Amino acid sequence: MIKPLPSLRVAGLALLLGASATTAQVNLDTIRPGRFDFGRMWTFEYAPAKYFTETYGFTADQAWFDRARMSALRIPGCSASFVSPDGLVVTNHHCIRGAVARLSQPGEDLLDNGFYARTLAEERRIPGYYADQLLSAEDVSAELFAVIDQATTEEARVQARQEAARAVQARIAQRYPGDSSIQVQVVPLYHGGRYSAYTFRRYTDVRLVSAVELQLGFFGGDPDNFTYPRHDLDFGFLRVYGADGKPVRTDHYFGWSEQGVQEDDVVFVIGNPASTNRLLTTTQLETRRDVMLPPLERAYDQRIRALWDFYREDPQTGNQLDLRNAAFGLSNTWKQYVGQIDALDNEVIMARKAAAERELQDSLNAKPALRERYGTLIARIAALQPRARELGPLYGAFALWGSGAHESALFQRAIAAHALLEASARNVPADSSAALAAQLTRIGDKPAGLERRQLIVRLQDLLATFPAGHPVRQAIGAASAEAAADRLLAQSVLATAAGTARVAQAVPRTDPALAIVAAAVPILNDLTAKQRQLAVQESDLAAQLGRARFEVYGTAVPSDGTGSPRIADGVVKSYEYNGTLAPPYTTFYGVYDLYYAHGPDTDWNLPARWLPPPPDLDLSTPLNFISTADTYGGNSGSPAVTRNLELVGLNFDRNIEGLSRNFIFLPERGRNIMVDVRAIREALDDVYDADRIVMELRNHRVYASEAEADAAKK
Repeated sequence: MIKPLPSLRVAGLALLLGASATTAQVNLDTIRPGRFDFGRMWTFEYAPAKYFTETYGFTADQAWFDRARMSALRIPGCSASFVSPDGLVVTNHHCIRGAVARLSQPGEDLLDNGFYARTLAEERRIPGYYADQLLSAEDVSAELFAVIDQATTEEARVQARQEAARAVQARIAQRYPGDSSIQVQVVPLYHGGRYSAYTFRRYTDVRLVSAVELQLGFFGGDPDNFTYPRHDLDFGFLRVYGADGKPVRTDHYFGWSEQGVQEDDVVFVIGNPASTNRLLTTTQLETRRDVMLPPLERAYDQRIRALWDFYREDPQTGNQLDLRNAAFGLSNTWKQYVGQIDALDNEVIMARKAAAERELQDSLNAKPALRERYGTLIARIAALQPRARELGPLYGAFALWGSGAHESALFQRAIAAHALLEASARNVPADSSAALAAQLTRIGDKPAGLERRQLIVRLQDLLATFPAGHPVRQAIGAASAEAAADRLLAQSVLATAAGTARVAQAVPRTDPALAIVAAAVPILNDLTAKQRQLAVQESDLAAQLGRARFEVYGTAVPSDGTGSPRIADGVVKSYEYNGTLAPPYTTFYGVYDLYYAHGPDTDWNLPARWLPPPPDLDLSTPLNFISTADTYGGNSGSPAVTRNLELVGLNFDRNIEGLSRNFIFLPERGRNIMVDVRAIREALDDVYDADRIVMELRNHRVYASEAEADAAKK
């Protein structure tokens, strides 16, 4: 059952710093930045050995960091880790949800019913999938700056940076002659204030071993997302194979903890956090708050509602189109936009950001050499913001423009047809024109109910942006999006795939859908050109400011998230919320409490194998736990390990108070949420009877069949 979308505009986000953090109670002029406001996403090339050793009382030497780095993995959009010497990998269920759905064979529904390969031969290869293992991380800043600093314009510096990065990639690749699995990435840190080269070994034969049912992997569904307490069994197992078709052998993997963690225990979370914006200036943050984020939040909200409205109308077709996954993905992004807007609306947070910026400016001004080179950068970035604000009203009109999953087929075809006509007018080569025509005719029909809803949403965006009398409004030709959608579906030859195929080589320019796109595209092109020009200028200044920041603070301030490997530290700790205390961990008791409280056919339903509770299932087993570690999108599936590098959990979410982490890290309230390995082992053993996995985790060797594992167990 799909619940109404929750409102995230809650008091909790306004109280990120506790009940006292309101304008009426706090003198904003007295606020100072915290030591870790810019986060604790540490890189391996600047490993925080001294900080870890002094703070947590163990020897965090290079060998420790090397083992942590080599045992962790990057998979598409997420993180993972080796947990056996035979290539067994664990990650979140939601990270492989799409792959699980694609692997379903006729008569199967692996997403809803789960999957377990009872033999090695039954493990299913995931097409187009990969897992990256970080072999080395090195600072190559001097190499790039030697080239970049010779350029005299912003555009020339962009070109110089690209050429220097390619040279570094080629140089490092020579260390691995003939090894096609090597991938070298040059990643800008501190917005280009430093550069690092990451060398990965990419494994492309990755197979599904086990996945829980969606109802367990996403227990509580969308209403529970970004909340705590949670009760999700969000895990799945993969296996990496080598070129010989056999499981990869590795010396680097995390042992599976028997004891787990208790409150106040330290954990280290290793993964690939996506881009954050903690190093932006305050004027840049204000621009995002006022003009960039609100239209994106609205656009995502409308598209989520369109998907769920159709799903409620026709769940069978919705499942065939995998609309739940599409809606969950959009909802995750939408909630983050809501949380970001609320964070930037918080005067205390903005005061802390402003105080940190003043401290940086004061440090630059205090040294003549730094003042001369970097002293005006913050002011120069501020001077660009009026131009960015001028573009703001157009952001909503073109959000998710042309996106196949979230754009009506009719509008996709109109965009493709316009591109084809424009190419023909420019006399492009015949093969290019043929490719565009093929792209147009490949766009299939969507179910009528979904098509109309998505078309209405796009038209609402355009009507809300352009005033009466504007060429786009004139082309739409109706006062309401609903009326305009019905006219287009009735009159446009592009409304169906069959109609499009008949006119693919000569779409009439008078087509009403094409007329709307033809009026809008020049505006989009102008917007894109202005955004690109502004982005080049902003990124050039940001790179210089990043160098200034590094000169002042060095590695004491980590870089923003970049999708590259990081290690974050934290402790298991409860927190106060809504007048009560959030427990450090939840248990299986909570799963059944929620099931019986809400009942079947809700987001807290349970699959049949879980009802009644299996007799051997220990309901007191810790299920989800929280810590103060600095995680973000991309950290899903990240291993949480102890100082002994034993796996104790898998990161899968943040609480609502942690949605401000795009801009500031506040461990006082924000928490990351993890699946406890004790719950995973308990479920594998007593619910799924997955002895092959249980015994591999225990004995550190692969078993070819369930029978072989059972024999070893006895």
